[in-house]
Amino acid sequence: MTAEVEVKVTATSLAARALGAANSHRVFVHGFAQNAHCLGMFGQLLAQDKGLLAVDAPGHGQSVQHGEKSLPQGAELLCATAGTAHYMGYSMGGRLCLQAAVTHPELLRSLVLIGATAGIDDPAERSQRQDWDRQQADLLGEVGLDEFLNSWLDQPLFAGLSKPARFEQERRNNTVVGLSASLRSAGTGSMTPLWDQLSLIRCPVLVVTGSSDLRYTEIAERLVQQIGHSASRVSIPSAGHAAHLEQPEATAYAVLKFLENAGP
Repeated sequence: MTAEVEVKVTATSLAARALGAANSHRVFVHGFAQNAHCLGMFGQLLAQDKGLLAVDAPGHGQSVQHGEKSLPQGAELLCATAGTAHYMGYSMGGRLCLQAAVTHPELLRSLVLIGATAGIDDPAERSQRQDWDRQQADLLGEVGLDEFLNSWLDQPLFAGLSKPARFEQERRNNTVVGLSASLRSAGTGSMTPLWDQLSLIRCPVLVVTGSSDLRYTEIAERLVQQIGHSASRVSIPSAGHAAHLEQPEATAYAVLKFLENAGP
């Protein structure tokens, strides 16, 4: 087992788990309704040689007090927690890392995005998504955490997750208050699109998608095109939206190979 050290939340930082090397310069941020305990084999593989800092995103896990932070505010907390490092994120966590890369490009040695987007640039579509985010937050308050998580994981987006990779017990370390606040403050619908700022990113970028995640494959292609020469893309066979959980070995191999070429 990889040794773990808890990094406590403060008013200006996020809670985290240091896997392996406590002073690791690799940081990973999970997706919505997960937390730092939802990495499984993928996290263990990434932590084996140089360690990994697994962060609780605002409103999640032990970072519940930061649930009302916007995406830019959450990115500031992430940067204060991780400092200069290789930033990696999945879905919501990818959006946080992407915001950090645009706001503080000097801190990122590299960037790995798994199933992530730079936002919704069509105003009408973005407004519809914000309404949906708010409806989900209301639903969470009405039905409670357990029923909401069951409903969330029943979405077609997560159909490829095995029972262990759903991390149902670990997700219950979240709270209704924290997840509701996250949906309202940092959901995809409330995110200011970053597409026209992607050229600000200075570091090498790897965009990862599952081969069966057609929607995010299109987004990945656009991300690589607009980031430019520093960006590359990899498709993980037999995987959907959560490629790192559905195919942890293949995804970890691709990420580690990228990190080897991205510098110390």
